[in-house]
Amino acid sequence: MEAGALTPQRIGMWKQHWQDEGDAAYLYRHIADVEQDRDRAKLFRDLAEVEDRHQSRWRELLHGIGAEMPAYRPSMRARLQALMGRAFGWKALASLMLAEEGRETKAYLQEARSTLSPAQGLTHDLARESAEHAGQLGELLGARGEPWHHTGSGGFLRNAVYGFNDGLTANFGLIMGVLGASIPHQIVLLSGIAGLIADALSMGSSAFLAAKSEQEVYAHEIALEREELQMMPDLEEDELILLYQARGLAPDTARDTAREVMRHPERALQEQTQLELGITPATMSPLREGWITGFSTAVGALIPVLPFVVLSGRAAIWSSFGISMLAHFGVGAARSIFTGRGVFRSGLDMFLVGLGIALTGYVVGGWVSRLWSVM
Repeated sequence: MEAGALTPQRIGMWKQHWQDEGDAAYLYRHIADVEQDRDRAKLFRDLAEVEDRHQSRWRELLHGIGAEMPAYRPSMRARLQALMGRAFGWKALASLMLAEEGRETKAYLQEARSTLSPAQGLTHDLARESAEHAGQLGELLGARGEPWHHTGSGGFLRNAVYGFNDGLTANFGLIMGVLGASIPHQIVLLSGIAGLIADALSMGSSAFLAAKSEQEVYAHEIALEREELQMMPDLEEDELILLYQARGLAPDTARDTAREVMRHPERALQEQTQLELGITPATMSPLREGWITGFSTAVGALIPVLPFVVLSGRAAIWSSFGISMLAHFGVGAARSIFTGRGVFRSGLDMFLVGLGIALTGYVVGGWVSRLWSVM
């Protein structure tokens, strides 16, 4: 093993891979323990055993360079994901694991391409197996494509977390601005409630319209594809053969499969829209997406307002500031589920954002108040 290739950054990355593989095994077992379907539970336990082997291989590599690893303990992020899975069901946790397998595959592929990496062979094997895991999870969830080429994930959970984040941040800034202007308690409370309603309606309607627009675009594309299948079935069959070959089928097998699929128009349409256009069935209706986003925004916006409902004076102000800052840290930690970053680092980033919003809102509110008084 080349000593020059063993930089502290690379060793740190290998240790993170060791932790990530252990977390994956922990989460797969968590899904298996709560899953009622025996076949799915067995699949998740099998995946956990493979992740255990992955972690053992990283331990052996690290041991070979003199880096002793402690006994495995689930990370804070993995524990948070497990709680999310317990609250929202196996599909929510499996969708997070699909994104995680995608990130792992991408990271392993990048290192496998490096001829200077001492772990090139290992990461090549792990990239292939992680891709297989992603394929198995994708089949369970009805997802298509390669998750390491996509940035979105999470569905219901993602909408809830980001809606909560937007409501909290916007209303916290509004209330701190009003406080900076030395406005009476009743006006602060009224402003907070008005901000809550406005934020929730704005975010909810935006999510609804965005999902509806996407749905309409997809419907238009599917209608065009249906016309193409009716008007030029031979060309569409040839196209389907090429799509199957691009996914690894032998030419003869691809031809036979495409011919069989074309005998069933609706199945052919489904294959073309998913393989060619990348369109998959929506997991949520626009109305449900808008409702979830709007409601979570309202909950987030309520956080800085609530102390002014039950307290007054400095007690209300400092309570609002304190719980809002804690909520910023918490929502930052929750966002790490989707971004793949560490829980503490992600939480700290949002904490600093919240602090910046508080200071800016307070200063601007005071400046506007003084400006108004001299006019």
